[in-house]
Amino acid sequence: MPGIILEDILRITSRGRVVSGIALVGTSAMLLAGCAAAPEAPTESAAALDYLPCMVSDAGGFDDKSFNQLGFEGLTEASAALGVTPKSTESASETDYAPNIDGLVAAGCDLIVTVGFALSAATVTAALANPDVEFAIIDDAADNDFDGTVDAPNIKPILFDTSQAAFLAGYASASYSKTGVVGTFGGMNFPTVTIFMDGFAQGVAYFNEQKSKDVKVLGWDADKPDAALMTGGFEANDTAKTVASGLIDQDADVIFPVGGPIFQSAGAAIVDSGKDVALLGADADVFDTFPTYDDLYLTSVLKGMKPAVAEIVTAASEEGGFDATAYVGNLENDGVGIAPFHSFEDKVSADLQGELDTIKASIISGDIKVTSYLVAG
Repeated sequence: MPGIILEDILRITSRGRVVSGIALVGTSAMLLAGCAAAPEAPTESAAALDYLPCMVSDAGGFDDKSFNQLGFEGLTEASAALGVTPKSTESASETDYAPNIDGLVAAGCDLIVTVGFALSAATVTAALANPDVEFAIIDDAADNDFDGTVDAPNIKPILFDTSQAAFLAGYASASYSKTGVVGTFGGMNFPTVTIFMDGFAQGVAYFNEQKSKDVKVLGWDADKPDAALMTGGFEANDTAKTVASGLIDQDADVIFPVGGPIFQSAGAAIVDSGKDVALLGADADVFDTFPTYDDLYLTSVLKGMKPAVAEIVTAASEEGGFDATAYVGNLENDGVGIAPFHSFEDKVSADLQGELDTIKASIISGDIKVTSYLVAG
């Protein structure tokens, strides 16, 4: 499928990476190939790499069991394999973004990865002011003037067409639903949030078309995107719990929260309701990252943020290895996907997995069109 249209911008860094001893070629190749093996701890005989990779979180923090945590794990995994010590800083609020980035620039960071679209303006400002520092931003095109190109030649966007994976999750949710009502809500109305919600609704619509059903979606209407159901933030709090409870009160028996840890509040709302309601995770497989509600998770819509960040951190450690061309994860390159059904394997239709496999192949081939802000239909 076609990806986001961005001008191919290639910047070969003039800053050399000083290496003494044996270069870690094998380890770098392993990461670039996507191998999941745990990196070995550096030894005294390992190469000494003059390279400082860094990261700034958004307000969710690095222990959000989701978005920020996956990016941080990619940073630490690559750093351990390279034998370097990364530097990171957490943001408590949006007022921390610019000072935190500036602090890492002052600390001599070679690559600064910023986590989330909320840091876009601060990232672009810092990149333009510091052309010798390399930047990468997760979930943002760094195109704040909306002209189709990255706003600074030293920023690499890391993007994910999660609408494709959410389509599969929407189809599965519609298949599972007993009430014929499913619901979704987000943290804030940004494209990187609503891309999940829209893909989810498209998957439900495809199920209805194929099965002659009428499963309803609460919280998202593609014709009224400004009316999307949002909590106003990305915190697990009473607001998120109240929003989830409202969907349950309207008979939704599958809920898809999109926005870092807000799924935790939805889990609490489901438990308090005493109803048979399934929960979907976003970004990470929450069955593994937050097992408190393992018996509620139907599946999760996954972003391959950890391997993507690890690959980019590793590549940038090599002289000339930084490439500002956007990375776009999709079903074809395994940049997005859905988690196993785990405890729901015996609760879903016996035919469901086979149907999803066929749908996935059709999305990859282009026979099924899934639209998003990254890919037009």
